[in-house]
Amino acid sequence: MGNGQPFDPAVVADIARQLAKKPYVAPPNDLPDVFSNLNYEQYIGIKSLQQPIWMNEGRGIAVEPLHRGFVFTNTVEIFLVEDGAVRRVGYEPSKFEFGRINVPANLGDIGFSGFRLIATSSDGPPFDFAIVQGATFFRAIARGQNFGAIARALTLKPADPKGEEFPAFRAFWLERPAIGSNSLTAHGIIDSESASAALRMTFRPGDMTIVDVEMTLFPRVNLDHVGLGGMGSTYFYGANDRRNADDFRPAVYESTGLQMLNGKGEWLWRPLQNPETLQISAFVDESPRGFGLIQRDRSFDTFQDDENRFERRPSLWVEPLGEWSQGSVQLLEIPTDAEINDNILAYWRPKAPMPAGAEVPFAYRQYWCWTPPERPPLATVASTRVGRGSSGRRRRFAIEFSGDSLGDNLPADLKSVLTVSPGSFQNLKVWPYPERKAVRVVFELDPGNENACEMRLILEAGGKQISETWLYRWTP
Repeated sequence: MGNGQPFDPAVVADIARQLAKKPYVAPPNDLPDVFSNLNYEQYIGIKSLQQPIWMNEGRGIAVEPLHRGFVFTNTVEIFLVEDGAVRRVGYEPSKFEFGRINVPANLGDIGFSGFRLIATSSDGPPFDFAIVQGATFFRAIARGQNFGAIARALTLKPADPKGEEFPAFRAFWLERPAIGSNSLTAHGIIDSESASAALRMTFRPGDMTIVDVEMTLFPRVNLDHVGLGGMGSTYFYGANDRRNADDFRPAVYESTGLQMLNGKGEWLWRPLQNPETLQISAFVDESPRGFGLIQRDRSFDTFQDDENRFERRPSLWVEPLGEWSQGSVQLLEIPTDAEINDNILAYWRPKAPMPAGAEVPFAYRQYWCWTPPERPPLATVASTRVGRGSSGRRRRFAIEFSGDSLGDNLPADLKSVLTVSPGSFQNLKVWPYPERKAVRVVFELDPGNENACEMRLILEAGGKQISETWLYRWTP
């Protein structure tokens, strides 16, 4: 669908369907050297001289096409849909300021690498709230936040011994928002060696930014490792993992932990780590109700970082739309020695493989937020602290739960229920602090000769669970 043609969402799906029936063709490596060899500082120095599309039209959202360069080398075609007709956005070098970059005079139309969305509603000053750029990556934030966690429209074979496959955006058709709608719908094409896909994304910015994602996947080959609702983040070190802590800051991370609401209605909390070796965890489930990488620490004192302000990074919560059947929430924790790396990856992995030639639809809703819209009606984990134990390989744990139920009316029969497998624990103690509506559970893990111990901890009273479930994997 090109210039002047009527727009039909069904055609987007048909383009992806036809792509999947043909052998994969990699995008051309046609970016001029002057842009492909840029470092990060040079790339962000490229400034647009033109006003964002739809900026002063009262539509609530404006669009800024993003320049190619640095690691963003692939072309993403951008089309606008206005009054039902398609208009391609062409690249003109005269509309950019390049700083000290010596740009060739005959540059021509090299296209774009993605786009940025700006919220322009009357609720507050304009702010950049979403960036769609690089492979199938995209980011969003709520008002007042800094960019942090990153989403993936499609994840294929992560941590596979033969290497992960990175699908890529190829084209987008952006529907012009109605006046005052504060909502934008983008239709996209994804292509990769193993599959193509048609994508529909609806963005609604605000104090909680909501993104609805609908996709139909067209496998070229049999797929047995697909990630849906994928998201990445950074965990460098914190109170439970200070392996890389020669730093004046007490903690460095964008997300505190992985939260899950499984199909049985149980709330699970898994603190994140920066392990010595790659750790892959699978939380088997059926019909999950939600999962996400959550930033629970909203105090400056937690991080003491004047520049990065990790306490302002978004939580990203995903709710499936429709039936997701059997599968597992997968968590990958990748060792890193630098805080710039996204070393955390979480996604839903369906149990059933997707055969070549199939058409597989799925949908979910993302909440980029300060706090997810659905929260445990239980005491939640406020902190996980880990340090040296009494001897040998033993490790001391202190897990603090908080909630209204742990205040002045603390149940008399409150107890903690801890399981460790393999390994064992000693010196389990429960310390109530009703004045701050908190309970700390302290114990010592004895792993023996084991190199991995799985732990599960809850609070109980009156024979009922009154806290979310704390899960943890210890490794040396």
